[in-house]
Amino acid sequence: MTQNSDILCIGSVLWDVIGRSASHMRQGSDVPGRITRLPGGVAMNIAMTLVRFGMTPTLLTAIGSDPEGDELVHACKRLGMDTTHVYRSQDLPTDRYMAVEGANGLIAAIADAHSLEAAGAKILRPLIHGPLGYENTPFEGQIALDGNLTLDLLEEIAVSPAFVRADLRVAPASPGKAERLSPFLKHGRATLYVNLEEAGLLCQREFADSETAARALLDRGALRALVTDGGNSATVASAQAVITQKPPSVLVTRVTGAGDTFMAAHIAAEANGASIDEALTRALHAAATYVSGETPL
Repeated sequence: MTQNSDILCIGSVLWDVIGRSASHMRQGSDVPGRITRLPGGVAMNIAMTLVRFGMTPTLLTAIGSDPEGDELVHACKRLGMDTTHVYRSQDLPTDRYMAVEGANGLIAAIADAHSLEAAGAKILRPLIHGPLGYENTPFEGQIALDGNLTLDLLEEIAVSPAFVRADLRVAPASPGKAERLSPFLKHGRATLYVNLEEAGLLCQREFADSETAARALLDRGALRALVTDGGNSATVASAQAVITQKPPSVLVTRVTGAGDTFMAAHIAAEANGASIDEALTRALHAAATYVSGETPL
């Protein structure tokens, strides 16, 4: 692995443009609020949280060679991430995500990750052709992977020898992309981090609670599953144990990035030797702190 790196984060690294208002909103609402532009994307959100927990992530992603891309790479480095192996495209623009949030939660969002999808397997070259890994000596560390990659590429990862020894943690980019994770049910190679809706899409049924959903994902072939349900219960399930906890009650002031924060906090807790029960507790507290707005935006 790259010197001083603790984990690879593979997937979307882009600019988040997010409008937030303290008002309840509906379709057609026109209200005062704040608009921010921040480094974002699932892989980036996970990496930022890992840095806060003392880990050093290496990014594998596609970022344009445009001025926005240069600014984004500089921001990643400043935040404490290794960008040595980022694929910089000469003909693809830097990706963006735009969301509107009100007091009643996420109103709408559009993810423009077309450059990451177009780059495809090029972002994985350092894992296959070195220096992070080779066909005969695959990478053996932790990998956080997001579902913004194409289904074809995710299917390739699910069976590729380059990932056979990795501790692979996977999350969908959104409910709309949840079914892209189906290859990891077929091949039982990864820990899946999903919410209740995403679990339902993967299993093609509705669930009333996180425990039922987590057990169903195991039945469908998942190696391990962590299922969240907002302020309701969260469950971690594997062949060894099924544990369910309820998150702390907090006032929700933001939601974009909450699932990524949960996943990163759980990875960091386990990396520090926490038990199954304690790792889930730490992840739920980190996510609750995040949605309450008690950490920097």
